[in-house]
Order: sequence, then structure tokens, then C-alpha cells
Amino acid sequence: MSETDATAPPNTERSPRRGMCAAVLCLEAITIGLTTPVMITIADVAVGTALVVGVGLAVACLLLAGMLRAPWAYAAGYAIQVAAIGLGFVISMMFLLGGIFAALWATADHLGRKIEREKAAAWAAYRAEN
Repeated sequence: MSETDATAPPNTERSPRRGMCAAVLCLEAITIGLTTPVMITIADVAVGTALVVGVGLAVACLLLAGMLRAPWAYAAGYAIQVAAIGLGFVISMMFLLGGIFAALWATADHLGRKIEREKAAAWAAYRAEN
């Protein structure tokens, strides 16, 4: 590890937490985006409303995936999960799919934090030896 690596800002390195959570949000964006035609054809939701809700939430997922460098974005990710589960009141299958994505999000967040803690502890131990 060079001297410049040791002094690099902490948000410039690849974060396992950010990567896993971004992957969940990108896959969720596809799922939520595909609810739009279902809301229109099966749930008889008005086209405008379905577009705002379905496409809006999908775009929010994609934008949030890019903003995960900020700590507040993880809280917003949990809000997206609540909204995805809430779509179950319109399309009942979204209770299941939203629950699955919420579990994936929580797992990615939890495991990502754990990996980052262990990585930081390993680097601290390495630096203490040298």
C-alpha cells in the first residue's frame, strides 16, 4: 500500500455496501418499472397515475443507486422499500416482491456494513504491525 493510498479520502474507494445496495436498487427499478403496465391493464389505474407511480419509483431507485455515497441515501433506500411494499395495495403481488426486495436491501446494507468494519479492522491491524 503506497503513501497516497493511505491518505485517500474514504469515499473514493469501492464500498461493498454501496455496490450491493446499488445492485438491489437497479434490479428493483426494473421490477417496479414493470408494474406500470400491470397497474394500467389489470388494476385499472389511470394511465397518468400509473406512469407517475411506476416510472417515478423506478427512476427514484436508479437515481438513489447513484447517490449512495451520501449517508442519507441509505435511509431513503428504506423509504423506497416501504413504497414498493405499499404498491401491494394496488397490485397484491407487490406485497411479496416488495418484501423480497426489502429483505435484500436490509441484507445488503447489514452485510456491507459488516464487511466495511472488518476491512477497516484488518487495515488498522496491518498498520499497527508496520
